Amino acid sequence: MDTEAEGRRLLAFARHSALPGLGFGWLDDDGAVDPRLPVHTWITARMTHVFALAALRGEPDALELAEIGTRSLAAGPLRDPEHPGWLGSVSRSGAPEGTGKLAYDHAFVALAASSAVAAGVPGAPELLEDAVEVFERSFLDEAGRVVDGYPRDLAVPEAYRGANSSMHTVEAVLALGDVLREPRWHRVGLGIAEHLVHEVAGAHGHRLPEHFDERWTPLPDYNVDRPDDQFRPYGVTPGHLLEWSRLLLQIEVALDDAPAWLLDDARALFDRAVEIGWAADGAPGFVYTTDWHDRPVVRDRMHWVQAEAIAAAATLARRTGERRYADLERDWWDFADRHFVDHVPRAGSWHHELDPANRPTAGVWSGKPDVYHAYQATLLSVLPTAPSLAGQLAVLRGAGSG
Repeated sequence: MDTEAEGRRLLAFARHSALPGLGFGWLDDDGAVDPRLPVHTWITARMTHVFALAALRGEPDALELAEIGTRSLAAGPLRDPEHPGWLGSVSRSGAPEGTGKLAYDHAFVALAASSAVAAGVPGAPELLEDAVEVFERSFLDEAGRVVDGYPRDLAVPEAYRGANSSMHTVEAVLALGDVLREPRWHRVGLGIAEHLVHEVAGAHGHRLPEHFDERWTPLPDYNVDRPDDQFRPYGVTPGHLLEWSRLLLQIEVALDDAPAWLLDDARALFDRAVEIGWAADGAPGFVYTTDWHDRPVVRDRMHWVQAEAIAAAATLARRTGERRYADLERDWWDFADRHFVDHVPRAGSWHHELDPANRPTAGVWSGKPDVYHAYQATLLSVLPTAPSLAGQLAVLRGAGSG
């Protein structure tokens, strides 16, 4: 796979998602904004992050697109005009739709603002300051663990706690530590990972429970009646084991005194994900979820899992020098190119979901909402491992200009 060319192809597709004054829209299969769907904070933040990374690489128009996202998050309708923080989504007319406040969304706002600051996007420092203030006040508890959600007024948190929002918080705080040059944020990421990965996943054979109550007691049957939920599926999610594996190694390089368990657990999570997720139903590809006996539950294959598998294999190959990881990275790029990458000229991007026979489907996801996972895979497979992509690209840009 020519990752440079693939990254540019993804950006060309994603450019059509810009909605100045609103954010970035949900793209359909052909790369047009789907008018049936609202404008989401998580998509707007992800695309702002992607275009900020692209701007750091000198891609044409990327800085202007990142500025559209930064302005939208700073002053557009996604920014709640009545209470602190960001709404989940708004209509195309700017009316609030998803009014709950989620750590998942706010982590991506912090990530987007961090990357925008690194790229020199106008208005990004002010957005970052606001994002950090809201996240630190409302979404991190006294123990440094993530509080998942609130009603619109941020008054009383919901009882649920989740590993997904915590994982993306780790990604965000690693970027904060880089961009703000405040190592305390790297320590926040370490603390979250130590609890969820080293302690909780370690106690479950590196099968990470995704759902918890407010005391962080695992809820193994959560959403058993909705196993294909987009963000809170039932059971074990092999793709998240792969994503955590890569993030552990990013934490490792962020710390001067990194504990040895970071590498050990990165290996163990990766191996468990491959064991229970790849070809778990007899056909190639990673299944979306398994139950607690390693049986596939949702057999559809998600593009983001494939992208994270590539990124994790590449990161472990660099860290260990072991051939098996490099071989898997190559094989998984080939699989992505054959099955996920949409080579139709009028379309593009990656099919977001395949059925168990590896044919495009839309049981969990409609269209091709964003390019965040796939674009990051094109970078994580070739760049040296660093706490954050934005921080690493800013260093490389500075070295190139010097």
